[in-house]
Amino acid sequence: MANRHLSRSIAMQSIFEWDFRGKNPEDLDVITKRNIEEFGPGLEETDFIWRLVNGVKDHLPQIDTIIERAAPEWPIEMIATIDRNLLRLGLYELLFGNREEVPPKVAINEAIELAKSFGSDSSFRFVNGVLGTVYREIGEPGKEHPSRHEKKEAEKQETSDKK
Repeated sequence: MANRHLSRSIAMQSIFEWDFRGKNPEDLDVITKRNIEEFGPGLEETDFIWRLVNGVKDHLPQIDTIIERAAPEWPIEMIATIDRNLLRLGLYELLFGNREEVPPKVAINEAIELAKSFGSDSSFRFVNGVLGTVYREIGEPGKEHPSRHEKKEAEKQETSDKK
């Protein structure tokens, strides 16, 4: 499991640098390869890193929209670069990753642990708050309980049925 944490760390550092440098798609591969060599020498399994990095890149518009909805008082460009990319990585795993391989609560916890390592003193609280909000909205996949959105829709339907 330590390799998974190291892989997330390398992915996060790569996404952070890519964002900091202007998000040129061609740069992400170069940055990631260099970070794997520098921070994970001898790391045999790098597929997970590449899935995370490319997943964030491929879903970036959707992920950023979700961040803006979950933290409306924080425009995406006003969020500290490290926090923004911790959220991107966590949301990618939470929403688009393989939930059997990485359960939602593990994705959230890993993002919080990375925030404690790389972010400011308050980063882990912010990351936890945003990811927790999204998690409560979507509910836990595979569980038989409605999400907050589904509950609101059901309440609206009940209200309109009574009229």
